[in-house]
Amino acid sequence: MNVFYFELKRIRRSLITWSLSLSGFLIFYLSFFPFMGAPGSGFDQIMADFPPEFTAFFGMSPELPMSSVMGYFALTFGIVQIPLAIQASNYGFHILSVEERELTADFLLSKPIKRSTILISKFAAIMISLTAANILLWIFSLLSISIFNAGTDVFYDGVIMVLLSTIFFQLYFVGVGMLISVLLKKIPSVLSFSMALSLGTYMASSLDTMMSLQIMKYISPFSMFSPTNIIIDHGINMLSLFICIIIIIATIFGSYFFYQKRNIASL
Repeated sequence: MNVFYFELKRIRRSLITWSLSLSGFLIFYLSFFPFMGAPGSGFDQIMADFPPEFTAFFGMSPELPMSSVMGYFALTFGIVQIPLAIQASNYGFHILSVEERELTADFLLSKPIKRSTILISKFAAIMISLTAANILLWIFSLLSISIFNAGTDVFYDGVIMVLLSTIFFQLYFVGVGMLISVLLKKIPSVLSFSMALSLGTYMASSLDTMMSLQIMKYISPFSMFSPTNIIIDHGINMLSLFICIIIIIATIFGSYFFYQKRNIASL
């Protein structure tokens, strides 16, 4: 039994659905830029009429106007980060809990295979899936900006930095999801937990930005890897990145440690 290929096959449909949906969403919204965000459209004036707290809640900044394709891309990608977080959280909660939820754990563990091999194989399958999804997102992001920039300046270094942050952004949710799944006795609904984790960290990040507290930039990946901040600062905040990497390593190794000691439920 090859756990790696079996896991890839199991999440193949999910990977295709998420990848095409996210890429299509990005293209769809960026295609509106020539009409909504381009200079002369008046969109900046509409946004200026809203309270600063309202625009900050959605990750918008006066330093990055909506009349620029970079400002519009930052807003659009900030929205895309929500389903990206849900996708990664789904994989994190699913990877170690699926066998118990489907009552196939006793069959898997009866085979001559170590728990460490099971975990590593499943994690490798998720990494391959996320890499494939991110490659597709990269292609469609760069293609969409090239087509729909309406003649405004495009800073591709900023776009690339935002896209590079996605792998760390998603690994955060994979790691946290894995750790929670092995610490809890049972995960009855993966989607419910994924939505709670993703939307909870998003709301915490948005409220933190709205109130100018700047606490969540060291806790929530939505603040750590805010597209607006990355483009304005011309790069990822190194301290936030370092903290995120520590969290990823700690949650993955923590998951490995507790999974080795977990009393696996079965029939």
